[in-house]
Amino acid sequence: MKLLSIAVPCYNSQDYMEKCVRSLVVGGDEVEVLIVNDGSKDDTARIADALAQKYPGIVRAIHQPNKGHGGAVNTGLENATGMFFKVVDSDDKVKASAYKTILDTLRKFSTKEGEEQLDLLISNFVYDKEGSTHCKVMEYRKALPKDRVFSWEETHRFKKGQYILMHSVIYRTALLRECGLKLPEHCFYVDNIYVFNPMPHVKNMYYLDVNFYYYFIGRNDQSVNEEVMIGRLDQQARVNRIMIDYFSDGVASGLIEEKSHVYKYMYNYLEIITTITSVLAIRSDDDEKMQIMKDIWAYLSQKDAKLYKKMRNGAFGIALHLPGRAGRRIVKTGYSIARNIFGFN
Repeated sequence: MKLLSIAVPCYNSQDYMEKCVRSLVVGGDEVEVLIVNDGSKDDTARIADALAQKYPGIVRAIHQPNKGHGGAVNTGLENATGMFFKVVDSDDKVKASAYKTILDTLRKFSTKEGEEQLDLLISNFVYDKEGSTHCKVMEYRKALPKDRVFSWEETHRFKKGQYILMHSVIYRTALLRECGLKLPEHCFYVDNIYVFNPMPHVKNMYYLDVNFYYYFIGRNDQSVNEEVMIGRLDQQARVNRIMIDYFSDGVASGLIEEKSHVYKYMYNYLEIITTITSVLAIRSDDDEKMQIMKDIWAYLSQKDAKLYKKMRNGAFGIALHLPGRAGRRIVKTGYSIARNIFGFN
């Protein structure tokens, strides 16, 4: 068994995937890098095979018909042999010194079983924004205990805009399989489901205050580019509805206990995702996109009236429903300020 499996979903990634993989093979024989060629039409398949040949025993090339990012992550998880599992996008990279610290920490838990198992390792990530002289770091120093195992009940309050994203996490592989994680195919923004659905199943966590993952943003064709996100708002809304269902059903079944720390965290995350869907609709100045926003709130109301009331009467819910052009202008301005502060898009 490998210590860590890293899935690298690739679709038409010929221009940057080698840089990503080179940063990952530094982990050596304890790591397997699963390049999932998701039906690429460029030179990705050839490059993947060449890298697998160059780094035998470390890199594996997997080829499949196009299934989207979620389908590529699913394939990576299905083929993973490592005790722990991470996803690294093909245009991103990791920092070698932090990588060593990550592996040293995971190794300590590689023989643990039962209540001593580590479910989730969290580290910092850097917004590696093209053309930016200052890179924003997403860190969790005030929200999470450092350098020790802890439970949800030992976590502190997360600041608004501070969430555990795909770039931050390494899961125990068996946990992802046991909780039945399967991401939607042919849909963008499924990363949010990846870091949302497993959380009620996570018992033991560990936070390393190291800048491990460098998240590249700035290309015009990236899925997180604002214009692209607005164009794909229907897919953002699809993910939003899946998260509403999972959270509401989880509370109803007792999987997510109300007033618990994991409930508070997941509620705040769902609120942010719903806010993003709504803000993008408002910024579009498009009636069709505005209808998507209205449909999301209507769906929330029908699915879970209690949850809808709580979210609608919260600060974000009130702001998003300010009437008229003045209200929409306030929302747009607030979003622009937040983007400048946190460095996203």
